[in-house]
Amino acid sequence: MKYHFITIEGNIGAGKTTLAHLLARHYNARLILEEFADNPFLPKFYENPQQYAFPLELFFMAERYKQLKELIHTSDLFQSTTITDYLFTKCLLFAKINLPEEEYRLYQKLFEIIHQQLVQPELLIYLHAPVERLQQNIKKRNRSYEQHIPDEYLLNIQQTYTHYIKQHNIKTLFIDASNADFLGNPKHVQVIIDALEQDYDPGQHYFTLP
Repeated sequence: MKYHFITIEGNIGAGKTTLAHLLARHYNARLILEEFADNPFLPKFYENPQQYAFPLELFFMAERYKQLKELIHTSDLFQSTTITDYLFTKCLLFAKINLPEEEYRLYQKLFEIIHQQLVQPELLIYLHAPVERLQQNIKKRNRSYEQHIPDEYLLNIQQTYTHYIKQHNIKTLFIDASNADFLGNPKHVQVIIDALEQDYDPGQHYFTLP
């Protein structure tokens, strides 16, 4: 395995966690998953975004930092690869979407202090799917608080991610996940496994699933 720290990212419902589980199993990798269910502000945010956006984003940043800071101090002799289903910069991207300007500036200052303490992934796998497909996946997994997410919100997230990736020239496998079925179609996972055997220059490298 060429990469020791891989991050999988994408919009809500893109299949990040499913793919992370499958790749971690294949490579016997250490798996770090976002613990979104522990955030008490998440259901409240979907009901009243203006009131709960700031505590929501602060809670997420604190939890993500708590998880990822352990990578600096710990090593697992039996697992030389770590796979996460979120990028720490996700904190700032979602804050930019959800917070008013003054709160975002404060949040950004906190983010910059914390971000520089963390290890950054060597490779990003970004799952890109159209909003219609995301909504189908969201309905299928049936989390009650997600069932009324507007298309405009998902589109805004999509645009924010793609702009960030292109602007920062991150080493990225950009996967067209329009028809992704990682659990039902082993060929879809194999495309990514094959891609992980190669070296890449910084920038986006595009793959489609059969």
